[in-house]
Amino acid sequence: MLHDMLTRTIGHSGIEASAVGLGTWAIGGWMWGGTDENRSVDAIRASIDEGVTLIDTAPAYGQGLAEEIVGKALVGRRDKVVLATKCGLVWHTQKGSHFFDYDGKPVHRYLGKDAIVYEIEQSLKRLGTDYIDHYITHWQDSTTLIDETMEALELLKSQGKIRSIGASNTSVDDLNAYIQAGQLDAVQEEYSMVKRDIETTHVPTCLDKGVSVLSYSSLALGLLTGKIGPDRTFSGDDQRKDNPRFSIENRQKVALLMETISPIAEAHEASKAQVVIAWTLQQPGITFSLCGARDPGQAVENAKAGRLRLSQSDLDAISAAAQTHLTQLAA
Repeated sequence: MLHDMLTRTIGHSGIEASAVGLGTWAIGGWMWGGTDENRSVDAIRASIDEGVTLIDTAPAYGQGLAEEIVGKALVGRRDKVVLATKCGLVWHTQKGSHFFDYDGKPVHRYLGKDAIVYEIEQSLKRLGTDYIDHYITHWQDSTTLIDETMEALELLKSQGKIRSIGASNTSVDDLNAYIQAGQLDAVQEEYSMVKRDIETTHVPTCLDKGVSVLSYSSLALGLLTGKIGPDRTFSGDDQRKDNPRFSIENRQKVALLMETISPIAEAHEASKAQVVIAWTLQQPGITFSLCGARDPGQAVENAKAGRLRLSQSDLDAISAAAQTHLTQLAA
């Protein structure tokens, strides 16, 4: 039985959004073998039609491309969504610290006030909007004090350009510094059945302080969809090709986990991926799950996970199987 879309509030902001969000990293094409703009626009619109209100993007996804595609998809629908984007990965300045090169251009981690004030205007332009619901520091910058970063974000908030503040890829020290410096509404961190370290590092503080957790890679780049078996091969610039997490041995262990998930999925008339997402959302302190989709089919499948409620016995069975099969997984 499908319920209404699960919705939750982002920290202390009062902003309510669907617990399943659409992540648009793959839509930018970067590290995912290119992008098909029309299909991507259709995926975003299909998500919204299916009850997803949280759309997460970033300038770094294809250097503005994902934001532009999201902007096109939201024409006439902006008021239906809670729009999140990010700052802090810059290519307009060499300040901060070098992170990687994109198409031969250096990208730096930099969260100085000057860059944040510049970046928000670029994002607003690409997204075709005059405000961002949730603005997130994408990666942390060791060269800038978090106090300065938060001061810039609070300024944007007072100007009405952003409505809430988030931080991504944080250490526990970063998390505490943000909480000290102002109103941090959410952190965005990698979390899945195969990567659960934030349960002990971040979640206790977040629960204590009312900070939401937006989890990304809930399906571990597809490893937990039940669709990538031990015999699958990866080619081209697919980032999974040489990723030890996708070793044959790991995929065999995941296949054993899927044997427990399969009957639960069937009982709920759901896919294995939907059960994995629903399990993720029912873990303590995990408020939202960002799921990527490159076409309408994937978008609809992910969205339906927000309407699935697992029983305590379902959750216990899945957690026990994860404990058995996934604890020795190579990272």
